[in-house]
Amino acid sequence: MMALVADRQSMQEIVGQLATEGGRHELALEVAQTSRQRRKGLMERPSLPVNTGMLFTYDEQQPAQSSFWMYQTRFPIDIAFLDQRGEILSVETMPPCTRQREDCPRYSAGVPFWMALELNAGALDAMGVSVGDRLEVDL
Repeated sequence: MMALVADRQSMQEIVGQLATEGGRHELALEVAQTSRQRRKGLMERPSLPVNTGMLFTYDEQQPAQSSFWMYQTRFPIDIAFLDQRGEILSVETMPPCTRQREDCPRYSAGVPFWMALELNAGALDAMGVSVGDRLEVDL
């Protein structure tokens, strides 16, 4: 348990802005940049506060067939796949999966991507976010 807490505490925390046609929306983001942080993601957390999320970053472009799953995730999540500049390329909503590991579906990006943004389900719709909008962050 201590290793998980230490790993989460070592995540970089940044402020990002989603730029949409309707305006700008500020988000507090944890950055999952190591393979261990990305594997853990939002697993086992009871909830995610409003206007917060997790940004998964990669050192190289990920192929379109790369996937995310919701194993041991307790709440539904919106996921947006982004290019190197933060442009949203694809969006998906993923329900929680509390079943056995092998029974949890995987959600592929469908497009090559450099980053993935996870927020509470419905957050992207509530902010009017669509494909082509941009996440602005300083990493």
